[in-house]
Amino acid sequence: MPANESGPSVKKKGRRARLLVLVMVLALLAGLGYGAYWSVDTVRASFPQTTGSLKVPGLTGTVDVKRDEHGIPQLYADNDEDLFRAQGFVHAQDRFWEMDVRRHMTAGRLSEMFGSGQVETDAFLRTLGWRHVAQEEYDKKLSPETKKYLQAYADGVNAYLKGKSGKDLSVEHAALKLTDGYKPEQWTPVDSVAWLKAMAWDLRGNMQDEIDRSLMTNKLSQAQIDELYPPYPFDRNKPIVEGGTVSGGKYAPQGTPGSGSTGTGTGRGNGTTGTGTGTGNGTTGTGTGTGTGTGSTTPGTGSQATPNGAAGATGLADNATAQGATVGLRTQLGSLAKTLDEIPAILGPNGSGIGSNSWVVSGQYTTTGKPLLANDPHLSPQLPSVWYQMGLHCRAASPQCQYDVAGYTFSGMPGVVIGHNADIAWGMTNLGADVTDLYLEQVRPEGYVYDNKVVPFTTREEEIKVAGGKSKKITVRTTNNGPLISDRSDELETVGSRAPVPSSAPDRGDGYAVALRWTALDPGKSMDAVFKLNRAKDFNSFRAAAADFEVPSQNLIYADNKGANGNIGYQAPGRIPIRNQGDGRLPAPGWDPKYTWKGGRDGNAGYIPQNEMPWELNPARGYIVTANQAVTESGTGAGKYPYVLTTDWGYGARSQRINDLIEAKTKDNGKISTDDMRTMQMDNSSEIAALLTPMLAKIQVSDPDVRSAQKLLEGWNYTQESDSAAAAYFNAVWRNILKLAFGDKMPKELRVEGSCMNVSEAGTGPNDDLTKTVRECGTRGPDSAQPDGGDRWFEVVRRLVKDEKSPWWTATPKTVHDKPIKTRDELFARAMEDARWELTAKLGKDQATWSWGRLHQLTLKNQTIGKEGPGFMQWLLNRGPWNVGGGEATVNATGWNASSGYEVTWVPSMRMVVNLGDLDKSRWINLTGASGHAYAGTYTDQTSMWAKGELLDWPFGKGAVDKSTVDTLTLKP
Repeated sequence: MPANESGPSVKKKGRRARLLVLVMVLALLAGLGYGAYWSVDTVRASFPQTTGSLKVPGLTGTVDVKRDEHGIPQLYADNDEDLFRAQGFVHAQDRFWEMDVRRHMTAGRLSEMFGSGQVETDAFLRTLGWRHVAQEEYDKKLSPETKKYLQAYADGVNAYLKGKSGKDLSVEHAALKLTDGYKPEQWTPVDSVAWLKAMAWDLRGNMQDEIDRSLMTNKLSQAQIDELYPPYPFDRNKPIVEGGTVSGGKYAPQGTPGSGSTGTGTGRGNGTTGTGTGTGNGTTGTGTGTGTGTGSTTPGTGSQATPNGAAGATGLADNATAQGATVGLRTQLGSLAKTLDEIPAILGPNGSGIGSNSWVVSGQYTTTGKPLLANDPHLSPQLPSVWYQMGLHCRAASPQCQYDVAGYTFSGMPGVVIGHNADIAWGMTNLGADVTDLYLEQVRPEGYVYDNKVVPFTTREEEIKVAGGKSKKITVRTTNNGPLISDRSDELETVGSRAPVPSSAPDRGDGYAVALRWTALDPGKSMDAVFKLNRAKDFNSFRAAAADFEVPSQNLIYADNKGANGNIGYQAPGRIPIRNQGDGRLPAPGWDPKYTWKGGRDGNAGYIPQNEMPWELNPARGYIVTANQAVTESGTGAGKYPYVLTTDWGYGARSQRINDLIEAKTKDNGKISTDDMRTMQMDNSSEIAALLTPMLAKIQVSDPDVRSAQKLLEGWNYTQESDSAAAAYFNAVWRNILKLAFGDKMPKELRVEGSCMNVSEAGTGPNDDLTKTVRECGTRGPDSAQPDGGDRWFEVVRRLVKDEKSPWWTATPKTVHDKPIKTRDELFARAMEDARWELTAKLGKDQATWSWGRLHQLTLKNQTIGKEGPGFMQWLLNRGPWNVGGGEATVNATGWNASSGYEVTWVPSMRMVVNLGDLDKSRWINLTGASGHAYAGTYTDQTSMWAKGELLDWPFGKGAVDKSTVDTLTLKP
């Protein structure tokens, strides 16, 4: 296999060395070498002109750019192309550094900006081939109209770039120009299309779970792994749609006649837990009988057969043909996991806790008499925010000017991604469909093995240009299942010699490799869908637009203002594969044709037909909630969905809480207001705290300091407000429960970096015999280490907590003088003690000074330099910290990874509430501000309001926009 140019440690050192040069230049620009005037001049040079007029080549008429006090622009034009040309110009005014970094990332060209430290990242991204697929989409798939808009947008960006470089674009560009003479190239339509691939990568579904389950087989039996991935609790947490099925080649929301289904809703007042909704007949048909509720063996020993006839804990989909490759597979997956940790996650960490909230309430149950729609996608905290608020308006509707839309956009891409037009509103959450599979490939010098034949690789050569260094060349190899992503790891050269194989498997040859099959690597039409959504007038045109939204697969909710109470709806779109064999939970043997996808690389054959994807319109319950829970219940019984979308749903903690809040508010003819929707978005209730706190309160504690902390939990209402000492202590206890019960039993590849422990030389896990142990340290990055504490772990503990003597509750003693922990209450007592001393170290001994917000802080970090530059530059470019409430798997989902600490790792990246009764009374907020310029007044002007749960007025009609306008810029031909 081709070797990497450098290992991970070299990568980080190279990147940081490059950044240090940039920082030194920026320090000079900031006044250390050029004086105060040069500092002010450099900082202000890139601030955009927001008043007066500017000439923009290519315009056919004038475009007005009206900004409010927060710098949010509303654009007015007379034709579509002028509108999108102006959008490109304005995006570049405020966010070109962000746009430039993004396009280099999606193309695998970061090394051209930041030097040799980015070569490995570029090599991995080139292997995935995002840019190639984006080019193919543009050339072969997208409509002429979409191409016209993309070109107009690119022309607008380039009109802004003309004659500018260095400090005229941003402080960061000024540094790049002085260090290497860097000059941005022209923007292209494909730069915009490629951004959708980055979006899809961060929302790709269960790939990390697939890796983690395989790595767990090194220490855990299949039964134990099943306990850590329990089935979705349909009896407790409602799916998005209930009772629908497929009939006659179409999805029927109300279920097929005679199926016994109760339809899409159960009416009002049937309880809040979702039981008795008609999904109960045959609920044991899926997800039960996996051994998750029956006695487990001591972690780290034994194995047993898995469901579906697959054998025990080998980490492969088919033990019969690939058991001998287990050692090699684990080595590769461990290495792959490390590589994935290094890839920029622009939208957020790909884990069990990340998700989004979106819900819509019928006008029948609102104070306005029309629907209210809320949305808050949970993504990685970025500075500037990944979103850019904007309105795109035609002065007069005509065939030449079709848009009147406002909402959240992506800088670098035309159109509005989430928002509303004059007729409908829509929101998105990640559907979480399983759209990726890993394949173990048997590699030979002349190709790879498939169906007992050696097939030549499809190869291409890539040249990676390196700022300040020599270019690097790589070879990308692709099988029928996808690119060999394992080629990008230098740890894999010895895999072939270490992986034993039985006679039933192919010969070892030069070793095994890992290929990635992913729907986003097939060209599609998602960019068409964006413009169709922006123009949609009703539910039918909304669904037609959704049909083209192939990747990433999202839950789309809908509302309009037509009729007495308006309409609400839901559509699950996306290109979701139908597998010949296997369920996608584990890597599959690539040499076996039974495991290939049915779908070809071009076209829709082998994917779930869009007409058979779940949807609903005006369900009887009067609301729709999507928060990454199960879309529907799959199976073969009455009222079941016949296809498997995934087996790795979020577990419904947030969604059921939202269901409960809506039911409570509308009980006895209650009505929901816009402010009620905002209040729901800020709900800080902890489901796991409600389960465990009563148990923790009963633990006998002798240490007076620990007992004092325990008293904080008495009378606590389980809400995680920023100033709550009880929330701080509970979350510390929860973190330590997870570590003791599960984290210390994980293989090193899943434990967080720096988490070291003594394990037996045989690698079977923690061992009390210290004379026969070795020191083993975790290798996983902080964002993806396990256990992360998401709602999967809520469900794991919920199922185990009744068994006080489950082997999971065992733990090694703290010192040689302590007794081993053997029961749940003993482990809980130890966790309470450890949490007490952890908080003493972090917050001080005086509990009166403790608060959840002091532990749980949000720091916004500027791209590149703000993340890895020296401290003084981070101080100049970054903002925060903010002490925030909320937490893991709460509605106010300020997520944190329990394996690595309490720092906020994902957030509600924006919040909106659309009022279909009066669009000018809608409300919105962004995580940061409109500007990407570090010292502009709108850099982070919305963040403090966001942290408090406040929302800004969202003007839409021309009168409301004019009233809010403080700056007007006219763009002229």
